[in-house]
Amino acid sequence: MNRKKSREVVMKILYQMTINEGGHEETIKNYFENSEYNIKNIDVEYIKYIVKGVSDNVYELDKKIESKLINWKINRISKINLSILRLALYEMFYCDDIPRKVSVNEAIELAKKYSDDSSPKFINGILGNFVVE
Repeated sequence: MNRKKSREVVMKILYQMTINEGGHEETIKNYFENSEYNIKNIDVEYIKYIVKGVSDNVYELDKKIESKLINWKINRISKINLSILRLALYEMFYCDDIPRKVSVNEAIELAKKYSDDSSPKFINGILGNFVVE
């Protein structure tokens, strides 16, 4: 199973949830019904686990993000970057089998692919604070 592709799917589902403000089960179902993804190449259980985990802990994750923002409010962060940060922080604090540096590097790669030019540096700046904790 491709964890990199699975993370990409998680980020897209989290993004959909920030736009539509739907529940995680409904959003996952809708994503897979309307997606071209080949289920054989992704880890559906990982995707469901992470999306549910982020959904259940979004308040705590956002508090962690806010604690590292300087002269910035969380509602000013693009929804794509917020989705990437929530995914990475959930992995970093709730998934002991994933090294924190892997979560940070994967988040930076997602930002390079899906966000603007300044986003990888921004994502790294926020997440880098948590690698040493």
